[in-house]
Amino acid sequence: MTAIWWIRRDLRLADNQALVGALEESVQVIPLFILDPLLLDSEYMSQKRLSFLMLGLFSLHEELRARGSRLILRRGAPAAVLAQMVAESGATAIFAEADHSPYASVRDARVAQQFPLHLADGLTALPVGAVRKENGEPYTVFTPFKRRWLSRERVTSPIPAPVHISTPEGIASEEIIHPSALPGFPAGENAALDRLEGFVDVEGGAIFDYANQRDRPDLAGTSQLSPYLRFGMLSARQAFAAAAQAGQVATSSGERKGVEVWTSELIWREFYINILHHFPQARTAPFRPDYAGIGWRNDPDDFDAWCSGRTGYPFVDAAMRQLTTTGWMHNRARMVVASFLVKHLLIDWRWGERFFMQHLLDGDPAANNGGWQWAAGTGTDAAPYFRVFNPILQSRKFDPDGDYIRRWVPELAKVPTPVLHTPWEMSASEQAHLGCRIGQDYPGPLVEHSFARQRALETYKTALDRAKGN
Repeated sequence: MTAIWWIRRDLRLADNQALVGALEESVQVIPLFILDPLLLDSEYMSQKRLSFLMLGLFSLHEELRARGSRLILRRGAPAAVLAQMVAESGATAIFAEADHSPYASVRDARVAQQFPLHLADGLTALPVGAVRKENGEPYTVFTPFKRRWLSRERVTSPIPAPVHISTPEGIASEEIIHPSALPGFPAGENAALDRLEGFVDVEGGAIFDYANQRDRPDLAGTSQLSPYLRFGMLSARQAFAAAAQAGQVATSSGERKGVEVWTSELIWREFYINILHHFPQARTAPFRPDYAGIGWRNDPDDFDAWCSGRTGYPFVDAAMRQLTTTGWMHNRARMVVASFLVKHLLIDWRWGERFFMQHLLDGDPAANNGGWQWAAGTGTDAAPYFRVFNPILQSRKFDPDGDYIRRWVPELAKVPTPVLHTPWEMSASEQAHLGCRIGQDYPGPLVEHSFARQRALETYKTALDRAKGN
């Protein structure tokens, strides 16, 4: 018997429940990845993310070859490609890891009407939909979700990779191209495991000081595993298992706190995937309908300045340039730039959500949507609308020496730290001496903070009053 292992967001051999199901069902397994034009040509597709995906596919192909198999790459509508593959191979079953985005749910329902499609868990550590209230309703607040999640029994020993996979000969495949590597993010399962191992290493792994350093973009204090989790080069269970092992060897309350906080961040990922599964309308609309009538300004020039890192606020600009250059941005910086776009500039959060998806390596519909709605005050566990991050205070607190700013905003490299976060406060002679003339070498602030904050509060209050009929 022959089965198709339909690979989507599970570019790994270890701890892959869909692959295990296929191997248990059949003597021969066809590892198939479909290049879906609806996803590849979407306005939400990042070219860097596509390159990272292709690098991951090339790496998976090499790992499969080492086990006597190979990756089959086809292009087209999934249902049509699967029909052709079934006809060519005589496959009697299709195994895939369940995905829970609105598009994936519709796609898989259509495929399941035509073929014996078996969906396995694996996108999250606990099955999506399994963590609910006592009355069966889904959670919409993170803290009780987390509490219930932690009370559930979980697999602590991920499944090892198979030693051998038998794949039929004569199955045609598109050429699997090896694109140029992305600086800082080697792709593939082995790269993911190496990064995870370094993060939880008992000899100085960043997880043990995560609680103290995670908000500092100038330090290497985070795991940077999000792109690997996004494509399943690392499974959620592997990440949680590594965190649990780190907790067992932690030697102080501070180290244990670091493990707990990182575990909590992983649970946030589970939470947002569940939210989008239960409330697919959140993909395009405010989770909280009262905020549907916000009077966005949506100034295209302001948006362009934000996109290009030319807002005049050094921390915001450093973060946006890091994103467009590398395809990744530190989480604290994501919160600050999102708050700035939505609250300071009054630009619809969906504009920012789309721009992030167009640039992020780890662009995930659930996490990206959840983060943007949190910043905008429109989502679950949202920051209150009256919380408006002060980009100056955030900069001083989380980049105290200015190393992050100087790295990504070289125009400010020579500016002394005391005025680096507010360079417009330098005198004209200081600006000329340092070669950083505000308005010429580096822009002045796009909007003044106190004014922008008050404008945002009034705009949000007006929308809420209107929604309540006041």
